[in-house]
Formats: sequence, structure tokens, C-alpha cells
Amino acid sequence: MRKRQINGVLLLDKPAGLTSNAALQKVKSFFQSAKGGHTGTLDPLATGLLPVCLGEATKFSQSLLDSGKCYEAVVRLGETTSTGDAEGEILQQRPVDVSAARVEAALNSLVGNLSQIPPMYSALKHRGKPLYAYAREGKLVERAPRTVRIETLRLDRMMGQDIMVTIHCSKGTYIRVLAEDLGQIIGCGAHLKMLRRTRVGPFRLDEAYTLQRLEAMNLEQRDASLLPIESLLLAHPKILLDDENCRSFVRGNTVKQTASTFGGIVRIYSLKQGLIGLGEITPEGEIKPKRLLATSA
Repeated sequence: MRKRQINGVLLLDKPAGLTSNAALQKVKSFFQSAKGGHTGTLDPLATGLLPVCLGEATKFSQSLLDSGKCYEAVVRLGETTSTGDAEGEILQQRPVDVSAARVEAALNSLVGNLSQIPPMYSALKHRGKPLYAYAREGKLVERAPRTVRIETLRLDRMMGQDIMVTIHCSKGTYIRVLAEDLGQIIGCGAHLKMLRRTRVGPFRLDEAYTLQRLEAMNLEQRDASLLPIESLLLAHPKILLDDENCRSFVRGNTVKQTASTFGGIVRIYSLKQGLIGLGEITPEGEIKPKRLLATSA
């Protein structure tokens, strides 16, 4: 099958039991896309929003990798597992007798900046090899702690040993580690039973497509499901370059133009081509190319 040069962002509702990379490959196959990448790994156990960038959109995926995330999770109290989630072997079981007030107090204690050590059963790489590969070999790798931020952590429901929570957190947060920490604070142990991602940056799960829905579409319908590249960049101010500055900019030159009063990263447009890429405002008020669409050259 001949691959296409197609550009855009597909909001995928990833099913359980599939790795993020396997989901990406299915999406690329549906769109016959030559190039693609996902924006933040979901474990096979997890479901929910997985934005997939196709073609030139992959150049701008970092904005989603760096953005905040929202999750709905079910945590099983009273059981610890070898992986910190429901896929591992149960290591210890303890009785659970805890009130909603006690759970909410424990959740509130986890809001703010936290130090987390990435779990061994994770896709984080060490010397080019994912940590879970070492874990399956029975090897332990020393991992440096990382600081993450929990913006909100809300108790939605208690169902026997299971509690349902909603989490708004920074990039790089391991929800299974959060579940284990919660179990330690309460004193009964815990693991992550279910996880569903509901938001990534500005994108929401209710806008996403399932693999089954995509499979039922023809190619034209699938193309219509893609969001434009600029949907990744709307947090940045917009600057329209005149024709002369545009020609210089796409050649990699820093340009001067009035009205470039913003700071930091800006979206750059031309009258003829629309979006041509990202620029960075220098201390002198000039616009330096940062990342350009290939179609703008």
C-alpha cells in the first residue's frame, strides 16, 4: 500500500490491552500515513485520549507532551501488586475499613508538588531499553526521582475496596505511583485498578475517535476527522508576516517586523500560505525561526 504525506492531528480513544505504539501503527495504517507519532504513552491497561500526530504535525507534538493531563482512575485499596497496577501479581492483602473523610484527607495530602520515582514497569528508557524489559528479566535499575505536580485530586465515589478519583496533573505523573502512595498514607496498601485519560492540554476525550469507528470509515471520512496542525499551537500568539519578511523567514533568517511585541514563542503566518511554522521573539524584538513546515520552504 502506497504511503501518503498527510498532515494533522487525530484524537484517538485508545482501548485497553493495546500499547500506545500498537495503537499508533493502526492509525497510520488507517490513514496510509508515511509518518506519525503519539503524544504521551498510555500503558496497555489504560484507555482514553491519545492524540496522534501525522506528517508535519509531528514537528509540533512537544506542546502536548509538555501539557497537563486529566484522568479518571479506580484505585483498589487493601491490595499491593508487583507492578503497582492490576496487571501485576498480588503481593499483600490487608483489611480495609476507612471512611470517605479519611480517604479525602489522604488525597488532599497528595495535592501539590510531589517527588516520584518512575516504576520499573514503565516505558521510560535506560540505556535505550525500556524499564519494563529489565523488570521482566528480574533486574532492578536505579531511577532518579522526578518532581511532578498534582493540581487536583478528587474523590468521586467509594465502592467497597475500590475508590474512583479524578486527577488533574502535570506531564510525567505516574498514576500507579500515586495510587501506591495513597495506599501507604491510608495504611492499607493500594494499586491502580483502572485508568482512563480524559484530557491532554486543550483536547478532550469526548472529541476522540475509537479504532472501531475509524475502521468503519472510508479514507475521505478519516481525513475529515483530522484536526489541523495549528490546533496544537493555539496557546501561542499569532503574527502575520508580510511577503518580503516571509520569504526571508522560511529561508531560516531572523526578521524584523513591527507589531512583534509578544515575548517567547509565536505562530507565524503568511498571507498566501497560512501557517508556516513557529518563531521566537528575541530580546531585540526580532523574530527568529524555530520550527517550519516543510510546505513553507
